[in-house]
Amino acid sequence: MRIIKKIFRKSRSLEDGIFFGAIEQILGFPPINLEFYKKAFTHRSSNIIDTTGNPSNYERLEFLGDAMLSAVIAAYLFDKAPTGDEGYLTKMRSKIVSRDHLNELGKDLNLVQFVESKVPVQHFGDNIHGNIFESLVGAIYLDRGYEYCEKFIQKRVVVPYVDITRLEGKVISYKSLVIEWCQKEKKQFHFDIFEDNGIDGERLFGVKLSIDEKVVAKARATSKKKAEEKASQRAYFAFQEKIDKK
Repeated sequence: MRIIKKIFRKSRSLEDGIFFGAIEQILGFPPINLEFYKKAFTHRSSNIIDTTGNPSNYERLEFLGDAMLSAVIAAYLFDKAPTGDEGYLTKMRSKIVSRDHLNELGKDLNLVQFVESKVPVQHFGDNIHGNIFESLVGAIYLDRGYEYCEKFIQKRVVVPYVDITRLEGKVISYKSLVIEWCQKEKKQFHFDIFEDNGIDGERLFGVKLSIDEKVVAKARATSKKKAEEKASQRAYFAFQEKIDKK
């Protein structure tokens, strides 16, 4: 029994050492308490309970990381865009911390490789990448504090991705853009949504976007929201000259 326990401890120590090295490479500085980072990659399906009887997974860290990202990006924009009013700063921050962008960040770092879950990775939706990125930020804050949290966000978000001039022209939601234009021009718009089983039997949603009773764009996607956004994007490009004049 003692030999088995010794082998188990050695195995755990080796796993922790590998995990420590991988996390340090991503962060750019050594973690202090690995437990925060282990929790940051624990999916709820693992059904792990902590010593106080509460679920132990990344969801609370995700909430914390979201707040830290917003705070650091807000401070950065406040400094770098001194003439921007509240509306401008809010819109720019939304572009930087959009769900699509966070998903890209998570994918670039391949964070999903560390996820502990009873659910196969291929069953995760795209948002898992952004969720894990936020939970990692939350873990950094608990482990090393605001200064290191800011350091990580500067390295992984601001320096490689934030170009204020380019972001000013970036569209976050084509649906919002099209709806805003329709409302301003007193045009009637409507999204007709229907289920559309694809060739492989995959459950898809079809959308027809009508403006003034005329179908102007169609799209299919794995969710209603994505299908509406895709149809709106096509409508935007069809009416871009008129919309951009608004």
